[in-house]
Amino acid sequence: MAVRSTAEAQRALVVASATRVFARAGYHATPVTAVAADAGISPAYVFRLFNGKLGLFLAAVEHCYARVVDALTAGAQEATDRSPQGLLDAMGLAYAHLIADRDLLMLQVHAQSASDVPEVRDCLRRGLASVVGTVGGLSGAGPEFVQRFMAWGQLCHLVVMADLDEVPGSWARTLTHGIRHF
Repeated sequence: MAVRSTAEAQRALVVASATRVFARAGYHATPVTAVAADAGISPAYVFRLFNGKLGLFLAAVEHCYARVVDALTAGAQEATDRSPQGLLDAMGLAYAHLIADRDLLMLQVHAQSASDVPEVRDCLRRGLASVVGTVGGLSGAGPEFVQRFMAWGQLCHLVVMADLDEVPGSWARTLTHGIRHF
């Protein structure tokens, strides 16, 4: 006898699909029907699980930032150098591994581009607050070092999104210097 999926299992499936689908076209250009098709369920069921397209997008963004926090936490736990800088380096490396999943990276970019929607902006702020709190709390680094860590992360986004490793110009080498990603 097959085990029936619970609503929470279905929500997780739909959030994974939403992450993939919203990562391709963003919030404004993605219909709920595309997410439903990717998840293999009806749009009506998506609407039963989430409060419309906005609720679905917010759930995907929240899940994305939860994964970022989990990766940063794991990176800090695995760090061999327990100094603030050593912990920041380990968290940065863990984040670089995480954004090898371009869907997570693109979803963050699309959340930023949809921040004209107040609920998306608030969700983005909560996600960033959780990341900043995690980085500062786990590393013990001061605000200026946490700010630099966050700025470095945004530069990593740019390097990955524009495939700057593939660009031969000195300007690209300036931007990619010292950045590792996978």
